[in-house]
Amino acid sequence: MAYILLTGASSGIGEVFAHQLAAEGQDLILTARREERLQDLASTLTSQHGVKVEVIAADLAAADGVDQLVRRIESADWPLAGLINNAGFGDRGRFDELPLQRQLAMIQVNISSLVSLTWQLLPRLRGQRDSFVINVASTAAFQGGPKMAVYYASKAFVLSFSEALHEELKHSGVRVSTLCPGPTATEFAQQANVADTKLFSSSAMSAEAVVRQALARRRSAIVIPGLLNRLMVWSGKLSPRWMTRRIAGWLQA
Repeated sequence: MAYILLTGASSGIGEVFAHQLAAEGQDLILTARREERLQDLASTLTSQHGVKVEVIAADLAAADGVDQLVRRIESADWPLAGLINNAGFGDRGRFDELPLQRQLAMIQVNISSLVSLTWQLLPRLRGQRDSFVINVASTAAFQGGPKMAVYYASKAFVLSFSEALHEELKHSGVRVSTLCPGPTATEFAQQANVADTKLFSSSAMSAEAVVRQALARRRSAIVIPGLLNRLMVWSGKLSPRWMTRRIAGWLQA
């Protein structure tokens, strides 16, 4: 059986993706920085579901992180039926007050590594019938985000890029989907310093519900889990952009 490669697999939405795919009987390649957590997860998935799980520790914020990951896959000649670009992070604060290197690392992980990994692995994905790519964006992709300027902009890139690929590749046998979750109950909120914001304190979906919808609609161009999140995105399209960005900034307060 061909594998599905899952980045950012050691926690949060990535870990839930791993559990739900393994429950489908899917063999997996898991990657993240924390190898010990990946090994523990792989052991659990194998014992519970009998699937093959390969682990590759990789830092996608490093300039050569993607190349090392791809070389490992190519050297093992693992066939790929899917790629889930889930790795990413955010941070809250004024653009001119957050450390520049952290924001550049955010661009590296959220954008550059995603693009590079997708490009390098497309030949392997084309080698399998009915393969897919899921790129994890956010409802943040639909407007500017004061106090999280680079994060929102990075997710807007992922959405635009993935929509274009969906059209380019839909007749090639590779379907590309963009997952755009709203606030989700994972450690992302703590790491991005947004757990106490109006956005996250008011409502957050479970990661399990988000992933169920992502996998059920993995061949749709855009997946926005949750009715409230869809309503927020749709209402934003009807509102002037000055209003949506001000609301976004208010929600980050």
